[in-house]
Amino acid sequence: MEGKMKGAMLPGDSTVKMMEYDIPKPGYGQVLVKTKCCTICGSDIRCIYREHVGKGPEGYQNKIAGHEPCGQIVEEGPGLRRFKKGDRVIVYHISGCGVCHECRQGFMISCTSRLRAAYGWQRDGGMAEYMLCDEKDLVALPDSLSYADGAQVACGFGTVYEAIEKIGISGNDAVLVTGLGPVGLAALMLCRAMGANLLIGMDTNEERIRIAKEKGLVDHAFTPSDDVVDKIKAITGGNGVEKAIDASAADPARQVAIRATRKWGKIAFVGEGGTVHFNPSPDMLHDQKSIFGSWVTSIWKMEDLVERLVRWNIHPADLITHRFPLEKAGEAYALMASGNCGKVAVCFDEELTQC
Repeated sequence: MEGKMKGAMLPGDSTVKMMEYDIPKPGYGQVLVKTKCCTICGSDIRCIYREHVGKGPEGYQNKIAGHEPCGQIVEEGPGLRRFKKGDRVIVYHISGCGVCHECRQGFMISCTSRLRAAYGWQRDGGMAEYMLCDEKDLVALPDSLSYADGAQVACGFGTVYEAIEKIGISGNDAVLVTGLGPVGLAALMLCRAMGANLLIGMDTNEERIRIAKEKGLVDHAFTPSDDVVDKIKAITGGNGVEKAIDASAADPARQVAIRATRKWGKIAFVGEGGTVHFNPSPDMLHDQKSIFGSWVTSIWKMEDLVERLVRWNIHPADLITHRFPLEKAGEAYALMASGNCGKVAVCFDEELTQC
């Protein structure tokens, strides 16, 4: 396929620059994907849109933006082993070297090779009509899931699912989620599907609390306050929650996640960046609590998650509150940066609701 395409690049000054590019040609082990949907991640806003915070080979390299894409293969390169033209696919957003210890476990996010490149960061991403992908980075999208569902699997729902697998969620658990952005909302949705018997959310943004309530994802929701831990304990029999997930990366919220968890409870930190201050003995050691760090997901967990989304009849697209065409990508990024929304998607079908 030859010709030109439109794509969005992020200069790092809270704007979006639309540019024209050549449609890429797939090489050995590669495919050309026609982008159907690409959602916007909080890390896009924090690390690229407002300013380019990464340095060196891990920094943003003025590529086509978008690391949460989903689409359909329209052209094959030689040497393919699994996928073919016409297949609907999700893109795992880190393309690792493929041969290091981390890549062989499916954790390309942890690849430290100089060959590692993230879509939308060090190589062109999904905010364009077409994108070039390595076959090894693809996961099949079932027919029962939309492209908008698939776009959120890797970096959004996959990030939460990996953390949930570490701490375990069942019908025995009351769960607290601090930070109700798209990742926090995804955490609530997955915990509900796994049988959590009580879901509690906390956020500073009233709009995000409203979204969580409107979508039926929380039983109780709070804004931060001096007595919020007491309030959470009051609705959990005085004990606190069995499991907590912090998706905020905010020091005060992380403290609440730790202190509102009961004895022998488990806490997962998935929010990127920030700090946390707590007193290890009274806050963790004496109550036998465990804190888990979890960074994104592995591609094999991602495939497991896709299977379970179908089984549980969960649709990540339900968390999308706003959809934009590519030519309005500037509006999409500005809205996501405001925080007054759920998930924001850029859709490439003429009818935005069909992506």
